[in-house]
Amino acid sequence: MIDIKILLNDFSSVSQKLQSRNLDPALLANLKDIAMCYKEKKQELEASQAYQNKTSKIFADYKNQGKPTQELKDALEANKQKASVLKEETDALQEKLNAILLLIPNLPDSATPIGADEKENVEIKKILTPKTFDFTPKEHWELAQKNGWIDFEAGVKLAKSRFSVLRGMGAKLNFALINFMLDYNQQAGFEMVATPVIVNKDMLLGTGQLPKFEDDMFKVSGDLEDIDSPLGQKPKGHELYLISTSEITLTNLYNDTIIPIEDLPILLTAHTPCFRKEAGSAGRDTRGMIRQHQFDKVELVALTHPDESQKMQQKMIETASGILSALGLPHRLMQLCSGDMGFSASNTVDIEVWLPGQNCYREISSISNTCDFQARRAKIRFKDGKKNSLVHTLNGSSLAVGRTLVAIMENYQTKDGDIIIPQVLQKYL
Repeated sequence: MIDIKILLNDFSSVSQKLQSRNLDPALLANLKDIAMCYKEKKQELEASQAYQNKTSKIFADYKNQGKPTQELKDALEANKQKASVLKEETDALQEKLNAILLLIPNLPDSATPIGADEKENVEIKKILTPKTFDFTPKEHWELAQKNGWIDFEAGVKLAKSRFSVLRGMGAKLNFALINFMLDYNQQAGFEMVATPVIVNKDMLLGTGQLPKFEDDMFKVSGDLEDIDSPLGQKPKGHELYLISTSEITLTNLYNDTIIPIEDLPILLTAHTPCFRKEAGSAGRDTRGMIRQHQFDKVELVALTHPDESQKMQQKMIETASGILSALGLPHRLMQLCSGDMGFSASNTVDIEVWLPGQNCYREISSISNTCDFQARRAKIRFKDGKKNSLVHTLNGSSLAVGRTLVAIMENYQTKDGDIIIPQVLQKYL
Protein backbone atom coordinates (compact mmCIF):
# COMPACT_ATOMS: atom_id res chain seq x y z
CA MET A 1 0.00 0.00 0.00
CA ILE A 2 1.33 3.43 -0.90
CA ASP A 3 1.90 5.95 1.88
CA ILE A 4 -1.24 8.00 2.59
CA LYS A 5 0.92 10.94 3.71
CA ILE A 6 2.67 11.11 0.33
CA LEU A 7 -0.69 10.81 -1.40
CA LEU A 8 -2.22 13.71 0.56
CA ASN A 9 0.83 15.97 0.49
CA ASP A 10 1.54 15.70 -3.25
CA PHE A 11 -1.39 14.10 -5.06
CA SER A 12 -0.34 15.59 -8.40
CA SER A 13 3.03 13.81 -8.37
CA VAL A 14 1.52 10.54 -7.13
CA SER A 15 -1.21 10.73 -9.78
CA GLN A 16 1.36 11.19 -12.54
CA LYS A 17 3.31 8.14 -11.41
CA LEU A 18 0.16 6.03 -11.10
CA GLN A 19 -0.90 6.96 -14.62
CA SER A 20 2.33 5.35 -15.82
CA ARG A 21 1.14 2.09 -14.19
CA ASN A 22 -1.84 1.91 -16.59
CA LEU A 23 -4.28 2.58 -13.77
CA ASP A 24 -7.96 2.89 -14.62
CA PRO A 25 -8.65 6.69 -14.84
CA ALA A 26 -12.00 6.23 -13.08
CA LEU A 27 -10.30 4.55 -10.12
CA LEU A 28 -7.72 7.35 -9.98
CA ALA A 29 -10.47 10.00 -10.07
CA ASN A 30 -12.32 8.22 -7.27
CA LEU A 31 -9.12 8.03 -5.27
CA LYS A 32 -8.57 11.78 -5.69
CA ASP A 33 -12.13 12.67 -4.62
CA ILE A 34 -12.01 10.56 -1.46
CA ALA A 35 -8.41 11.54 -0.62
CA MET A 36 -9.18 15.25 -0.85
CA CYS A 37 -12.41 14.88 1.12
CA TYR A 38 -10.57 12.86 3.79
CA LYS A 39 -7.83 15.48 3.98
CA GLU A 40 -10.39 18.27 4.43
CA LYS A 41 -12.35 16.43 7.13
CA LYS A 42 -9.16 15.45 8.95
CA GLN A 43 -8.05 19.09 9.02
CA GLU A 44 -11.44 20.09 10.41
CA LEU A 45 -11.19 17.38 13.06
CA GLU A 46 -7.67 18.43 14.05
CA ALA A 47 -8.79 22.09 14.30
CA SER A 48 -11.73 21.04 16.48
CA GLN A 49 -9.47 18.95 18.71
CA ALA A 50 -6.98 21.82 19.00
CA TYR A 51 -9.82 24.17 19.97
CA GLN A 52 -11.02 21.67 22.59
CA ASN A 53 -7.56 21.41 24.14
CA LYS A 54 -6.97 25.17 24.15
CA THR A 55 -10.43 26.02 25.52
CA SER A 56 -10.23 23.31 28.18
CA LYS A 57 -7.09 24.97 29.58
CA ILE A 58 -8.82 28.38 29.61
CA PHE A 59 -11.85 26.78 31.29
CA ALA A 60 -9.61 25.32 34.02
CA ASP A 61 -7.92 28.69 34.55
CA TYR A 62 -11.27 30.50 34.81
CA LYS A 63 -12.56 27.93 37.27
CA ASN A 64 -9.47 28.27 39.46
CA GLN A 65 -9.79 32.06 39.39
CA GLY A 66 -13.51 32.01 40.21
CA LYS A 67 -14.50 33.56 36.87
CA PRO A 68 -17.79 32.69 35.11
CA THR A 69 -17.40 29.44 33.10
CA GLN A 70 -20.88 28.68 31.74
CA GLU A 71 -20.21 30.21 28.31
CA LEU A 72 -16.96 28.25 27.96
CA LYS A 73 -18.66 25.09 29.22
CA ASP A 74 -21.40 25.42 26.58
CA ALA A 75 -18.80 26.06 23.87
CA LEU A 76 -16.78 23.00 24.92
CA GLU A 77 -19.85 20.77 24.91
CA ALA A 78 -20.92 21.97 21.45
CA ASN A 79 -17.39 21.51 20.10
CA LYS A 80 -17.17 18.05 21.66
CA GLN A 81 -20.29 16.97 19.79
CA LYS A 82 -18.95 18.52 16.58
CA ALA A 83 -15.62 16.70 17.02
CA SER A 84 -17.46 13.42 17.59
CA VAL A 85 -19.35 13.79 14.32
CA LEU A 86 -16.16 14.81 12.48
CA LYS A 87 -14.36 11.76 13.92
CA GLU A 88 -17.04 9.42 12.62
CA GLU A 89 -16.97 11.08 9.19
CA THR A 90 -13.15 11.01 9.07
CA ASP A 91 -12.99 7.35 10.10
CA ALA A 92 -15.57 6.41 7.45
CA LEU A 93 -13.62 8.27 4.76
CA GLN A 94 -10.35 6.68 5.88
CA GLU A 95 -11.96 3.24 5.62
CA LYS A 96 -13.09 4.05 2.06
CA LEU A 97 -9.64 5.42 1.23
CA ASN A 98 -7.90 2.31 2.55
CA ALA A 99 -10.25 0.07 0.54
CA ILE A 100 -9.30 1.92 -2.66
CA LEU A 101 -5.60 1.97 -1.75
CA LEU A 102 -5.68 -1.85 -1.62
CA LEU A 103 -6.41 -1.72 -5.36
CA ILE A 104 -3.69 0.84 -6.17
CA PRO A 105 -0.29 -0.48 -7.40
CA ASN A 106 3.07 0.57 -6.03
CA LEU A 107 4.76 3.73 -7.25
CA PRO A 108 7.69 3.18 -9.65
CA ASP A 109 11.04 4.24 -8.25
CA SER A 110 13.41 6.69 -9.91
CA ALA A 111 15.34 3.91 -11.70
CA THR A 112 12.23 2.49 -13.38
CA PRO A 113 11.77 3.74 -16.96
CA ILE A 114 8.33 5.15 -17.76
CA GLY A 115 6.58 3.10 -20.41
CA ALA A 116 3.26 1.56 -21.37
CA ASP A 117 4.08 -2.11 -21.90
CA GLU A 118 6.78 -4.74 -22.49
CA LYS A 119 7.82 -3.07 -25.76
CA GLU A 120 9.36 -0.28 -23.68
CA ASN A 121 11.42 -2.52 -21.39
CA VAL A 122 15.17 -1.92 -21.54
CA GLU A 123 17.78 -4.61 -22.06
CA ILE A 124 20.56 -4.33 -19.47
CA LYS A 125 22.89 -7.03 -20.77
CA LYS A 126 23.15 -10.49 -22.30
CA ILE A 127 24.96 -13.31 -20.47
CA LEU A 128 26.44 -16.25 -22.44
CA THR A 129 26.11 -16.64 -26.19
CA PRO A 130 23.40 -18.87 -27.64
CA LYS A 131 24.68 -22.03 -29.29
CA THR A 132 24.63 -22.28 -33.07
CA PHE A 133 22.97 -25.53 -34.15
CA ASP A 134 23.74 -27.30 -37.44
CA PHE A 135 20.11 -28.44 -37.53
CA THR A 136 16.74 -26.85 -36.83
CA PRO A 137 16.26 -27.09 -33.03
CA LYS A 138 13.01 -28.63 -31.85
CA GLU A 139 10.65 -27.09 -29.31
CA HIS A 140 10.41 -28.71 -25.91
CA TRP A 141 7.08 -30.45 -26.44
CA GLU A 142 8.52 -32.33 -29.42
CA LEU A 143 11.56 -33.35 -27.37
CA ALA A 144 9.31 -34.30 -24.45
CA GLN A 145 7.31 -36.66 -26.63
CA LYS A 146 10.39 -38.33 -28.10
CA ASN A 147 12.10 -38.83 -24.74
CA GLY A 148 9.00 -39.62 -22.68
CA TRP A 149 9.78 -36.85 -20.19
CA ILE A 150 6.46 -34.99 -20.14
CA ASP A 151 2.95 -36.42 -20.58
CA PHE A 152 0.64 -33.54 -21.43
CA GLU A 153 -2.40 -35.73 -22.15
CA ALA A 154 -2.19 -37.36 -18.71
CA GLY A 155 -2.24 -33.94 -17.05
CA VAL A 156 -5.47 -33.07 -18.86
CA LYS A 157 -6.97 -36.46 -17.95
CA LEU A 158 -6.11 -36.08 -14.25
CA ALA A 159 -7.12 -32.42 -13.93
CA LYS A 160 -7.72 -30.14 -16.94
CA SER A 161 -5.77 -28.29 -19.61
CA ARG A 162 -2.49 -26.65 -18.55
CA PHE A 163 -1.59 -29.44 -16.17
CA SER A 164 1.07 -32.00 -17.07
CA VAL A 165 2.83 -35.10 -15.73
CA LEU A 166 6.61 -35.52 -15.58
CA ARG A 167 7.89 -39.07 -16.01
CA GLY A 168 11.19 -40.90 -15.82
CA MET A 169 14.20 -38.69 -16.44
CA GLY A 170 11.92 -35.66 -16.76
CA ALA A 171 10.75 -36.13 -13.16
CA LYS A 172 14.29 -36.88 -11.95
CA LEU A 173 15.68 -33.78 -13.64
CA ASN A 174 12.88 -31.65 -12.14
CA PHE A 175 13.90 -32.66 -8.60
CA ALA A 176 17.60 -32.34 -9.47
CA LEU A 177 16.97 -28.74 -10.51
CA ILE A 178 15.08 -27.98 -7.30
CA ASN A 179 17.88 -29.34 -5.12
CA PHE A 180 20.58 -27.61 -7.16
CA MET A 181 18.76 -24.27 -6.92
CA LEU A 182 18.23 -24.58 -3.17
CA ASP A 183 21.88 -25.52 -2.61
CA TYR A 184 23.03 -22.58 -4.73
CA ASN A 185 20.77 -20.16 -2.86
CA GLN A 186 21.93 -21.42 0.54
CA GLN A 187 25.55 -20.92 -0.49
CA ALA A 188 24.56 -17.33 -1.35
CA GLY A 189 23.32 -16.84 2.22
CA PHE A 190 19.60 -17.58 1.93
CA GLU A 191 18.02 -19.73 4.65
CA MET A 192 16.01 -22.68 3.33
CA VAL A 193 12.39 -22.76 4.54
CA ALA A 194 9.52 -25.18 3.92
CA THR A 195 6.12 -23.48 4.11
CA PRO A 196 2.45 -24.40 3.62
CA VAL A 197 1.03 -24.01 0.13
CA ILE A 198 -2.37 -22.98 1.55
CA VAL A 199 -2.77 -19.53 3.11
CA ASN A 200 -5.55 -17.41 4.54
CA LYS A 201 -6.90 -14.21 3.04
CA ASP A 202 -4.96 -11.89 5.37
CA MET A 203 -1.64 -13.18 4.03
CA LEU A 204 -2.69 -12.49 0.43
CA LEU A 205 -3.78 -8.98 1.40
CA GLY A 206 -0.36 -8.49 3.01
CA THR A 207 1.66 -9.22 -0.14
CA GLY A 208 -0.81 -7.69 -2.59
CA GLN A 209 -2.42 -10.67 -4.37
CA LEU A 210 -5.79 -9.70 -2.90
CA PRO A 211 -8.13 -8.08 -3.50
CA LYS A 212 -7.08 -7.22 -7.07
CA PHE A 213 -6.05 -10.68 -8.33
CA GLU A 214 -8.61 -12.96 -6.72
CA ASP A 215 -9.67 -14.27 -10.14
CA ASP A 216 -6.15 -15.69 -10.61
CA MET A 217 -6.20 -17.59 -7.29
CA PHE A 218 -7.40 -21.14 -6.64
CA LYS A 219 -9.68 -21.02 -3.60
CA VAL A 220 -9.77 -24.06 -1.31
CA SER A 221 -13.08 -25.58 -0.21
CA GLY A 222 -14.48 -24.18 3.02
CA ASP A 223 -14.41 -27.68 4.54
CA LEU A 224 -11.13 -26.76 6.25
CA GLU A 225 -12.53 -23.66 7.95
CA ASP A 226 -13.86 -25.24 11.12
CA ILE A 227 -11.14 -27.84 11.69
CA ASP A 228 -9.50 -27.33 15.10
CA SER A 229 -11.41 -24.08 15.64
CA PRO A 230 -12.24 -23.64 19.35
CA LEU A 231 -15.99 -23.72 20.03
CA GLY A 232 -16.63 -23.80 16.31
CA GLN A 233 -15.34 -20.24 15.83
CA LYS A 234 -13.88 -19.38 12.46
CA PRO A 235 -10.24 -18.29 12.69
CA LYS A 236 -9.16 -14.87 11.44
CA GLY A 237 -8.82 -14.82 7.66
CA HIS A 238 -10.53 -18.22 7.42
CA GLU A 239 -10.90 -18.12 3.61
CA LEU A 240 -8.13 -20.30 2.24
CA TYR A 241 -6.26 -20.18 -1.07
CA LEU A 242 -3.51 -22.13 -2.83
CA ILE A 243 -0.42 -19.96 -3.14
CA SER A 244 0.64 -18.54 -6.50
CA THR A 245 4.21 -18.08 -5.22
CA SER A 246 6.08 -18.75 -1.98
CA GLU A 247 6.81 -15.02 -1.87
CA ILE A 248 3.45 -14.97 -0.06
CA THR A 249 4.42 -17.37 2.71
CA LEU A 250 8.04 -16.31 3.10
CA THR A 251 7.24 -12.59 3.36
CA ASN A 252 4.28 -13.16 5.67
CA LEU A 253 6.35 -15.17 8.14
CA TYR A 254 6.96 -11.67 9.53
CA ASN A 255 3.41 -10.35 9.13
CA ASP A 256 2.58 -7.98 12.03
CA THR A 257 6.09 -8.36 13.45
CA ILE A 258 8.68 -5.92 14.77
CA ILE A 259 12.15 -7.20 13.84
CA PRO A 260 15.26 -6.18 15.84
CA ILE A 261 17.46 -4.11 13.53
CA GLU A 262 20.41 -6.41 14.19
CA ASP A 263 18.46 -9.29 12.59
CA LEU A 264 18.34 -7.51 9.22
CA PRO A 265 18.71 -8.48 6.47
CA ILE A 266 16.61 -11.65 6.55
CA LEU A 267 17.27 -13.84 3.48
CA LEU A 268 14.96 -16.77 2.71
CA THR A 269 14.56 -19.38 -0.03
CA ALA A 270 11.91 -22.06 -0.54
CA HIS A 271 10.64 -24.56 -3.05
CA THR A 272 6.88 -24.98 -3.42
CA PRO A 273 4.38 -25.96 -6.04
CA CYS A 274 2.52 -22.84 -7.16
CA PHE A 275 -1.00 -22.49 -8.51
CA ARG A 276 -2.40 -19.85 -10.87
CA LYS A 277 -5.61 -19.77 -12.85
CA GLU A 278 -3.90 -17.50 -15.42
CA ALA A 279 -7.30 -15.84 -15.89
CA GLY A 280 -5.84 -13.05 -18.03
CA SER A 281 -3.80 -15.23 -20.38
CA ALA A 282 -6.42 -17.12 -22.41
CA GLY A 283 -4.93 -18.38 -25.65
CA ARG A 284 -1.30 -17.74 -24.63
CA ASP A 285 1.27 -20.57 -24.56
CA THR A 286 -1.36 -23.28 -24.73
CA ARG A 287 1.21 -25.86 -25.83
CA GLY A 288 3.90 -27.20 -23.55
CA MET A 289 5.02 -26.15 -20.07
CA ILE A 290 5.57 -22.41 -20.40
CA ARG A 291 2.25 -21.38 -18.82
CA GLN A 292 0.79 -23.99 -16.45
CA HIS A 293 -1.86 -23.86 -13.72
CA GLN A 294 0.49 -25.80 -11.39
CA PHE A 295 4.26 -25.42 -11.48
CA ASP A 296 7.30 -25.76 -9.24
CA LYS A 297 9.25 -22.67 -8.28
CA VAL A 298 12.21 -21.89 -6.06
CA GLU A 299 11.83 -18.42 -4.57
CA LEU A 300 14.10 -15.81 -3.02
CA VAL A 301 12.75 -13.32 -0.46
CA ALA A 302 14.62 -10.64 1.47
CA LEU A 303 13.60 -8.24 4.23
CA THR A 304 16.07 -5.39 4.54
CA HIS A 305 16.79 -1.99 6.00
CA PRO A 306 15.48 0.62 3.50
CA ASP A 307 19.02 1.87 2.87
CA GLU A 308 20.09 -1.61 1.71
CA SER A 309 17.24 -2.70 -0.58
CA GLN A 310 18.79 -1.60 -3.90
CA LYS A 311 22.00 -3.45 -3.08
CA MET A 312 19.93 -6.49 -2.04
CA GLN A 313 18.05 -6.49 -5.34
CA GLN A 314 21.36 -6.67 -7.17
CA LYS A 315 22.47 -9.61 -5.00
CA MET A 316 19.25 -11.47 -5.80
CA ILE A 317 19.65 -10.80 -9.53
CA GLU A 318 23.21 -12.14 -9.41
CA THR A 319 22.06 -15.24 -7.50
CA ALA A 320 19.32 -16.15 -9.98
CA SER A 321 21.53 -15.30 -12.97
CA GLY A 322 24.34 -17.35 -11.44
CA ILE A 323 22.17 -20.47 -11.49
CA LEU A 324 21.52 -20.06 -15.21
CA SER A 325 25.22 -19.44 -15.88
CA ALA A 326 26.15 -22.57 -13.90
CA LEU A 327 23.67 -24.51 -16.04
CA GLY A 328 25.22 -23.03 -19.19
CA LEU A 329 21.96 -21.37 -20.23
CA PRO A 330 22.23 -18.08 -22.19
CA HIS A 331 20.03 -15.35 -20.75
CA ARG A 332 19.56 -11.62 -20.57
CA LEU A 333 18.56 -9.04 -17.94
CA MET A 334 15.65 -6.72 -18.74
CA GLN A 335 14.71 -3.58 -16.80
CA LEU A 336 10.92 -3.45 -16.78
CA CYS A 337 9.16 -0.19 -17.52
CA SER A 338 6.44 1.18 -15.26
CA GLY A 339 3.57 -0.23 -17.32
CA ASP A 340 4.90 -3.80 -17.34
CA MET A 341 5.75 -4.27 -13.64
CA GLY A 342 3.82 -6.41 -11.21
CA PHE A 343 1.30 -4.81 -8.87
CA SER A 344 3.50 -4.66 -5.74
CA ALA A 345 6.80 -3.83 -7.44
CA SER A 346 8.57 -0.48 -7.41
CA ASN A 347 11.46 -1.75 -9.52
CA THR A 348 11.76 -5.04 -11.42
CA VAL A 349 14.49 -6.73 -13.41
CA ASP A 350 13.37 -9.74 -15.43
CA ILE A 351 15.71 -12.56 -16.36
CA GLU A 352 14.89 -14.10 -19.73
CA VAL A 353 16.39 -17.41 -20.83
CA TRP A 354 17.19 -18.25 -24.44
CA LEU A 355 14.96 -20.94 -26.01
CA PRO A 356 16.43 -22.01 -29.38
CA GLY A 357 13.33 -24.02 -30.30
CA GLN A 358 11.26 -20.85 -30.05
CA ASN A 359 14.17 -18.69 -31.27
CA CYS A 360 13.57 -16.08 -28.56
CA TYR A 361 14.19 -15.15 -24.93
CA ARG A 362 11.43 -16.02 -22.43
CA GLU A 363 10.98 -14.81 -18.86
CA ILE A 364 12.23 -17.23 -16.23
CA SER A 365 12.53 -14.89 -13.23
CA SER A 366 11.42 -11.47 -12.00
CA ILE A 367 13.45 -9.86 -9.22
CA SER A 368 11.42 -7.07 -7.62
CA ASN A 369 12.03 -4.47 -4.95
CA THR A 370 8.64 -3.56 -3.43
CA CYS A 371 10.23 -1.03 -1.05
CA ASP A 372 7.80 -0.51 1.89
CA PHE A 373 4.63 -1.31 -0.13
CA GLN A 374 4.12 -4.87 1.18
CA ALA A 375 5.53 -4.03 4.61
CA ARG A 376 2.88 -1.33 5.10
CA ARG A 377 0.09 -3.75 4.16
CA ALA A 378 1.51 -6.62 6.26
CA LYS A 379 2.76 -4.43 9.15
CA ILE A 380 6.37 -5.66 8.95
CA ARG A 381 8.58 -3.27 10.89
CA PHE A 382 12.04 -3.10 12.41
CA LYS A 383 13.07 -1.47 15.68
CA ASP A 384 15.81 1.13 15.45
CA GLY A 385 16.37 2.44 18.95
CA LYS A 386 12.95 3.59 20.18
CA LYS A 387 11.54 4.05 16.67
CA ASN A 388 9.68 1.45 14.61
CA SER A 389 10.05 1.76 10.81
CA LEU A 390 8.85 -0.28 7.84
CA VAL A 391 11.29 -2.75 6.29
CA HIS A 392 11.77 -3.08 2.55
CA THR A 393 10.76 -6.44 1.04
CA LEU A 394 12.12 -8.02 -2.12
CA ASN A 395 11.24 -11.20 -3.99
CA GLY A 396 12.26 -13.13 -7.07
CA SER A 397 12.13 -16.52 -8.75
CA SER A 398 15.31 -18.51 -8.47
CA LEU A 399 14.02 -20.08 -10.64
CA ALA A 400 10.78 -21.23 -12.27
CA VAL A 401 11.67 -24.94 -12.37
CA GLY A 402 9.49 -25.98 -15.32
CA ARG A 403 10.82 -23.22 -17.53
CA THR A 404 14.38 -24.14 -16.54
CA LEU A 405 13.64 -27.74 -17.56
CA VAL A 406 12.30 -26.45 -20.87
CA ALA A 407 15.45 -24.36 -21.39
CA ILE A 408 17.71 -27.35 -20.71
CA MET A 409 15.76 -29.53 -23.14
CA GLU A 410 15.97 -26.97 -25.95
CA ASN A 411 19.56 -25.80 -25.36
CA TYR A 412 21.05 -29.24 -24.75
CA GLN A 413 19.25 -31.16 -27.53
CA THR A 414 21.17 -33.15 -30.09
CA LYS A 415 20.38 -33.66 -33.77
CA ASP A 416 18.71 -37.01 -33.10
CA GLY A 417 16.53 -35.50 -30.34
CA ASP A 418 18.44 -36.72 -27.29
CA ILE A 419 19.12 -34.33 -24.41
CA ILE A 420 22.51 -33.92 -22.70
CA ILE A 421 22.39 -33.38 -18.93
CA PRO A 422 24.32 -30.31 -17.70
CA GLN A 423 27.44 -31.27 -15.72
CA VAL A 424 26.36 -29.48 -12.51
CA LEU A 425 23.19 -31.57 -12.29
CA GLN A 426 24.71 -34.98 -12.79
CA LYS A 427 25.60 -35.49 -9.13
CA TYR A 428 21.92 -34.89 -8.23
CA LEU A 429 20.92 -37.77 -10.50
